[in-house]
Amino acid sequence: MSFPGNIAVMGGGSWATALAKLLLENCSSIMWYMRREDRIEEFRRLGHNPAYLTDVIFDINRIDFSSDINEVCSKADTLLLVMPSPYFKSHVDKITVDISDKYVVTAIKGIVPDQNEIITTYMMRRFGVKPEHMLVVSGPCHAEEIALGRQSYLTVGCNDIFHASQFASCLSGKTVRTITSSDVDGIEYAAVLKNIYSIASGIVHGLKWGDNFQAMLVSNAIREMERFIDTVCPRPRQICDSVYLGDLLVTSYSRFSRNHNFGSMIGRGYSVKAARMEMEQTAEGYYGTKCIHEINQLYGVAMPILEGVYDILYRNAKASGAITLMSETLV
Repeated sequence: MSFPGNIAVMGGGSWATALAKLLLENCSSIMWYMRREDRIEEFRRLGHNPAYLTDVIFDINRIDFSSDINEVCSKADTLLLVMPSPYFKSHVDKITVDISDKYVVTAIKGIVPDQNEIITTYMMRRFGVKPEHMLVVSGPCHAEEIALGRQSYLTVGCNDIFHASQFASCLSGKTVRTITSSDVDGIEYAAVLKNIYSIASGIVHGLKWGDNFQAMLVSNAIREMERFIDTVCPRPRQICDSVYLGDLLVTSYSRFSRNHNFGSMIGRGYSVKAARMEMEQTAEGYYGTKCIHEINQLYGVAMPILEGVYDILYRNAKASGAITLMSETLV
């Protein structure tokens, strides 16, 4: 089988829809796993995802839909994982067929809750997927802007840089440029951390502390990210590359950022519970905060921004007080 072979999109949200749009610009057909059969039937009838990015029209004759995850895993050569991290295990733990020889690409910008594992680690341990068959897709890209055809940049990471280049060609287009990297673990951790810092940025915005302080917060956040990643998975990397700094910036400032919007609600006075209930989509950073906090108990990296967000989300600290304490650590 020549990589990537038959590609299956695994998930039905906005990011899955955006990536499916890119794939179909370069591939003759794809498979698409969605959990709900009624959502598939509506998709077929309308010609677009009935719940997300509804303006993106698809040629449904080029899509093989299925709500049976084992059927999809049996037929596909490459599995593109694009479901929210809190629901990741509920999906993939239904897989009973052997996928150890498959290629697995994760575009999940989150971590496995309660396992405190990045997605690639979980897939290798749980299903025996080979390290050289694991890829990641990340970067400063909102699904909404890809749908609008705005210039975007994605990074594809793999231990085998040739595989990274091959999959990158499946996503490249007039409005999407791709970059390759071998820093798989670093890219995954950065995708988790930037969501946490985006919540902090949103809280600051909601508190109306101003642009000056927000800039100081984000500049400290990238250094905090670098300290953690360099400790947990040390290797040469340029933290100012788009997959690290670029993704942090777009998530911290954009109106499309659900994590920023979640934090902004808390800064405006919502309780954490009320903000979570108000969100129409998953704020990955809520779960990532707890996971990274627990992982860091093993490493002891200085992470005052993370700890401030953790205190607000999980220790009922008042947002204004926690941000005030955080501000005293910024340099």
